[in-house]
Amino acid sequence: MEIKIIIVNYRTAKLVINCLTSLQNDIKYIGIDNCSIIVVDNDSKDNSDKIINEVIEISGWQNWASVMSLQQNGGFAIGNNAAIRSSLKTDNSPKYYLLLNPDTIIRPGAITKLIEFMEQHPTVGIAGSRLENPDGSPQRSAFRFHTILSEIDSGLRLGLVSKLLSRWIVAPPVPEEACETDWVAGASMIIRSEVFEQVGLMDESYFLYYEEVDFCLQAKKAGWNCWYVPESRVVHLVGQSSGINSSNVQKKRLPKYWFESRQRYFLKNYGYLYTITVDFVWIFCYTIWQTRRLIQRKPYNDPPKFFVDFISNSSLVIVNKLKNVLQV
Repeated sequence: MEIKIIIVNYRTAKLVINCLTSLQNDIKYIGIDNCSIIVVDNDSKDNSDKIINEVIEISGWQNWASVMSLQQNGGFAIGNNAAIRSSLKTDNSPKYYLLLNPDTIIRPGAITKLIEFMEQHPTVGIAGSRLENPDGSPQRSAFRFHTILSEIDSGLRLGLVSKLLSRWIVAPPVPEEACETDWVAGASMIIRSEVFEQVGLMDESYFLYYEEVDFCLQAKKAGWNCWYVPESRVVHLVGQSSGINSSNVQKKRLPKYWFESRQRYFLKNYGYLYTITVDFVWIFCYTIWQTRRLIQRKPYNDPPKFFVDFISNSSLVIVNKLKNVLQV
């Protein structure tokens, strides 16, 4: 088999069905013998798995689409790993796995473009699509790893400093051409099966957010390159599957698991002292930004109570808990 596509669902049956519908043309081109899709239901408890199964049967998609129902909502990594783990054990394990968000619509040829790119570049382990809005305007989906320098820019938000730190900004301007990058968005990310065999599956201690960042970092340490492939175009309805960061609704307070994932990423990959330093630096820089914002009467564009939540979940406050993070 050439590729297995995995869509993790949690109470987004309608989005999943729209995504499956958009995949039909690429599936026909690749061939049902070379491609299959598995929808992993993270214990939605709203009959999502039954609804999706019924549509698959009615639409005649049984040859290439199926549903796997889990008994818990363990998050993005656990959902994807469940499908990948079972697939790797089979004799017909695919060359590639595509992780796809339910809140995506596939432009014609998007999947084939990713496969073609991977076939032409055997040293590339991971590649991501160009994510875009329904009107075709691009979203930033090729990123750099989070470091203390990127956190300075994130907190301070000062033009001159941003220019000086442009090489370390997490979300640089959208590239026009295919290029190597540190990590790509998990909304549409193709992974060579050898990467899983060498690096292992995604870290299941991340519930949501930072898991794809961490996975790309582990792959990079193992010698696998990550690339951004803008020829593969995927519409991303931002925040529709998670309920966070949607531009069409009022901003919501960030959940605790966002802060926990951020803490785990830094602690796991950079160490205890680095994590504390990063949090202190960000809080210091953000304080300067907020003071400047108030003086200049600039609008507040962050999630509600963002600063308070950041401090209360920072390593400076939960020092005793941090030592337990890597033991989970």
